[in-house]
Amino acid sequence: MARVRIGVLGCGAIAQVQHLPNLLELDEEFAVPIVCDVSPDQAAYVAKRFAIPRHVSTLDDLLSADIDAVLLCHADPKSDAAIAAFAAGKHVLIEKPICASLQEADAMIAAMREAGTVGQAAYMKAYDPAFALAKREVEGLDYSFIQINHLHPSNYLHLDHFNVQYASSQRSAIAAQRQRAYKDTLRQAFGDLFEQAEPVCGITYGLIHDLYSLRTMVGSPRAVISTEIWKNNRSITSVLEYANGARCVISRVDLEKLWDFRETLEIYGDDKRVLLTYPTGFSRRVLSTLTVQGIDEHGTSYRKEPAIPWESAFTAELRHFHACITEGVACHTPITEARHDVELIIDITKSYITGQSVEKNCARQ
Repeated sequence: MARVRIGVLGCGAIAQVQHLPNLLELDEEFAVPIVCDVSPDQAAYVAKRFAIPRHVSTLDDLLSADIDAVLLCHADPKSDAAIAAFAAGKHVLIEKPICASLQEADAMIAAMREAGTVGQAAYMKAYDPAFALAKREVEGLDYSFIQINHLHPSNYLHLDHFNVQYASSQRSAIAAQRQRAYKDTLRQAFGDLFEQAEPVCGITYGLIHDLYSLRTMVGSPRAVISTEIWKNNRSITSVLEYANGARCVISRVDLEKLWDFRETLEIYGDDKRVLLTYPTGFSRRVLSTLTVQGIDEHGTSYRKEPAIPWESAFTAELRHFHACITEGVACHTPITEARHDVELIIDITKSYITGQSVEKNCARQ
C-alpha cells in the first residue's frame, strides 16, 4: 500500500485529540514527517509529544517539505493556506467550514482544478458508518419533515478528558491576529450587511456539521424560510424548504455548562422515521446510533437499531482521503460541494438580518 506523506498545519485541540492520533494509527496509509503551527513553541511541543520528526512555524517551510498532502486544521481563515498548498501541488484535507465567503470558495476551487489534486472537506460525519446506514434507509423515502436538534455544551467540558496542551506564550496575540483576518473574510461574504452579520456568525457558521450532513443525506433546500437567533446569539432556529414541499427545522442551542452533548438528524415520512444521533467530535470510540421506525406492508409497526461498525468517522475520513490520492477514487466530500454549505450559511444569516425568506439559486435534490 502506498503511504501518503502528510503535513499537519495547526497543532491545537482537534489535531491533538483526533487527527494526529488517527494518522499515526493509520501507519500503513500515512506518514507524518512534519507539523506546523504559527507558534513555534506549540509546533515543538506537539512534534515532541507525537514523535513527529520535524516542526516548523511557517506555511512556506511546510509546503517546501517532502510531503504529498496537507491537513489544514488551524484557526480560520484557511483559504490562503489551501490556495498555497494547491499551488505547491499538494492534496488538501481542510477542516470545516472550509471558508466564510463564496469568493474564498471559488478561489480554492480554481486552485484545486489548476493543480489537479484532491481537495476534500473534512466532513467526518459523512463518513460515519451510522450515517451510511441512515442514508440507505432514507433513499426513496417520501419525506415531509426533517428535524435537527443540536444541544452543544462548551467544548472545554469534553477537552478536559484529554491531555490538550497549549505551549505558546503568544496565544492571545495570535488569536487576535486570526480574528482580524477572519473579519476580513466576513466583510467579503456579507458586504454592506457585515456589521449586522458579525455578531451572529459564531452561531450560524456553527451549523456547519448539521448542514453538510443534511445536504449529503437529502440534497440542498430550495429556500430559507425564516431564522431566529436568541440567547445572546448563542441559539438559533432556522426553517428550510425543500423542492418537494418538505420542511426542515434546524436548531442549535449552546448550553455551555451542561456536559451532555446531543446532536440528532431526524427524517420523517408518513410511514417511516429515521433517527441518527451523533457524539461530539471531541470524543473517541463513541459510536453514533441509528433508530428506524416504520410500518411494513402488513401494517405491523417495527423498530430497529442496527449494530454500528466500530470504525471512527475520523479514521474513515482519512482512509477515504488516502484512496482518493492513491487510487483515484472520486471524493465523497469535495470542496466543490462544500461551497453549497458556505452559501447556505450565508443565506441563513441574511434571513435573520432581513427577516425575510431567501430563495436558493442552486437547489439540488
